[in-house]
Amino acid sequence: MTESTRSLETAADPQGLRRIVIDPVSRVEGHGKVTLLLDDQQRLQQVRLHIVEFRGFEQFIVGRPYWEVPVMVQRLCGICPVSHHLAASKALDRVVGGWPVPEAADRIRRLMHYGQIVQSHALHFFHLSSPDLLFGFGADVAQRNIVGVAMAHPEAARQGVMLRKFGQEVIRITSGKRVHGTGSVPGGMNRAVAREDRDALRAQLPEVLAWAEGAVDLAERLHTGLPPAYAHFGETPAAMMSLIGPGGAMELYDGTLRLREADGRVAVDGFEDQRYRELIDEAVKPWTYMKFPYRRTLGPDAGWYRVGPLARLQNCDHIPSPRAEARRQAFVAAHGGRPVHAVLATHWARMIELLHGVEVIAQLLDDPAILGGPLMATGERQRSGVGIIEAPRGTLIHEYEVGDDDLVTRCNLIVSTTHNNQAMNEAVRSVALQYLDGQTITEPLLNHLEVAIRAYDPCLSCATHALGQMPLSVTLRGADGEVLDHVLRSSTGETQRGATPHPMERAQ
Repeated sequence: MTESTRSLETAADPQGLRRIVIDPVSRVEGHGKVTLLLDDQQRLQQVRLHIVEFRGFEQFIVGRPYWEVPVMVQRLCGICPVSHHLAASKALDRVVGGWPVPEAADRIRRLMHYGQIVQSHALHFFHLSSPDLLFGFGADVAQRNIVGVAMAHPEAARQGVMLRKFGQEVIRITSGKRVHGTGSVPGGMNRAVAREDRDALRAQLPEVLAWAEGAVDLAERLHTGLPPAYAHFGETPAAMMSLIGPGGAMELYDGTLRLREADGRVAVDGFEDQRYRELIDEAVKPWTYMKFPYRRTLGPDAGWYRVGPLARLQNCDHIPSPRAEARRQAFVAAHGGRPVHAVLATHWARMIELLHGVEVIAQLLDDPAILGGPLMATGERQRSGVGIIEAPRGTLIHEYEVGDDDLVTRCNLIVSTTHNNQAMNEAVRSVALQYLDGQTITEPLLNHLEVAIRAYDPCLSCATHALGQMPLSVTLRGADGEVLDHVLRSSTGETQRGATPHPMERAQ
């Protein structure tokens, strides 16, 4: 944390401060809120992004047969189920001794994954973020939505829909369904791609590639056309983490971990996925249900980092597809080769990844391995396994331990949005200091905070799943709203009781 934002995490004396709440944060997946505490001079004293959903998926998985897990964990989310499906499968490949999976299974899984990248990136950019970029952060709320985009920019809206549809079709032919499919299993795949499905998608590629190129054009044009005041919008210098392939290539399905410092220096490289716990740990705070990952060597305050498209684009040395690589080089040149930490640049990076996804899909559709061949591998059983994948929003980690009875005994999930928790809080505080501190608060100004959060494309449902490590509060109120009793279990397991609300329910 920077010194200027560190003081905004917790107000020295919250009593008597004016409280403003954005609840819920709109145009994101899941439920979260932002709270601001201001003094009598409208000066910010506290700014927090709270994740207020609680979903106990890590505990739900314990006691279930391991082969159910790749299908179960998809229910974390309806937007990025493929990412969980594949990360769980990769972890359990180790458990069943099926790693590496056969070539055909690897290619089909990759095809499924890049279909997910395309559909998710298209959904976020065109449906959720483009209203702010096309109309301005302070535009009328009635226009600042996907309906407004469809009316004012019908062709862009149509292409966004069609790009997402293409990605969903890729998912369908590889997993069996567009949402919550069953194609990937521990040790490989249970289906190959039908020739007629492959041919149908190949026929669409020229048009889809043109749409993807156009999406990059639009994102670049919107970014470079931003008012000068937004050049450093939400700028939060941070280390960047992602998977990297051979030769430093961008790799979204499998690879080793690389961590680059905020100034561009590579700090960690070639770090094996199965050893991730030696690299990062997780902290908790009492005012949110989402954990805070950090680098072990630096600790919770200094060790936070960023994941996702903006991190991946700058963490790799090149993108292994020609059109996207040319666009990456243009991105780098536009910023003078310097590391970019302004959050709005994430949209440009995201569309470059979308283009890369379409190019990889085109390559895989030409690979005969997807049509058949050995799909399952077996070997010596192991007790545990880790699966790491680059989900649309960033690095996704699944870890499982399985007993001799084939039942899961432990589950740990660190999703992309959780990795970005501190980064999102820092971005919100940066924007609040620049635009809201000392000002009369209006809806357009508050939307600036939401714009900063949306740039990360957070999946808040995915990110709030731990049970036993997070504080849990139960409050009993009377018919008149008076607090009659409450029980608070802290993150350390201590229990407190009394008629005082939990800090998440008081002025935050």
